[in-house]
Amino acid sequence: MLLLASAAVAQPAAPAPSADELVQKNLAARGGQAAMAGLTSLTLDGKLVFPGGFELTYHEVRSGGAVRVEAALQGLTLVQAYDGKGGGWRINPFEGRKDAEAMGDDEARSLADAAAIQGVLLSAKADGATITYLGREDFDGTDCYKLKVTQKDGDEFVYLIDPDSMLEVKITETRRIRGAVQVSETELGDYEAVNGVMFPMSVESGPQGASERQRTIITKAAANEAAPATLFAQPGK
Repeated sequence: MLLLASAAVAQPAAPAPSADELVQKNLAARGGQAAMAGLTSLTLDGKLVFPGGFELTYHEVRSGGAVRVEAALQGLTLVQAYDGKGGGWRINPFEGRKDAEAMGDDEARSLADAAAIQGVLLSAKADGATITYLGREDFDGTDCYKLKVTQKDGDEFVYLIDPDSMLEVKITETRRIRGAVQVSETELGDYEAVNGVMFPMSVESGPQGASERQRTIITKAAANEAAPATLFAQPGK
């Protein structure tokens, strides 16, 4: 019995998965390469809920590396967009501005990341970013896999991936905005299939360490709806 017990203890631990293996498992969990490639556009509708219960309607369209996000309240619509070619712009009537104005490069880069239908993790290799496996980390009692994406400009995304579903449950972003480091956290949940691809329908986000965060709740999602380039182009330019 002692010999058997010793042999059991001496069994080597399973080798740690590689970053590539985890990315492939995540891709499979999201729906697979064929389903992902079949998405030419993604349209999301729902609401933004801010701390205290303040709500705006939410509308987002991604297509061809471009994205447009609208948040509306009482006839006023905040628009933020990236044209897929390097230009970001906004219209913010809540600050008394009715005309479109160009974003700075740092803000435009952030929107460019949001434009990827498959997300930063699955587009990392194609974008020339590196992916590193960082081991495991607890998230709400689950020992999640931890992957870091380092982009060519130095921005970093740390993903926690649920070991059962192999879907992302948390993202920590570290960006350089106008020379200052900014860290934000996003928690993802309530995944649903859109044309065979899994997307989170509940997203909570805010600065790292914040006691309260804004929440995006998606109530309707559609794939491959018409999304002309003019939708993302800065008006008057």
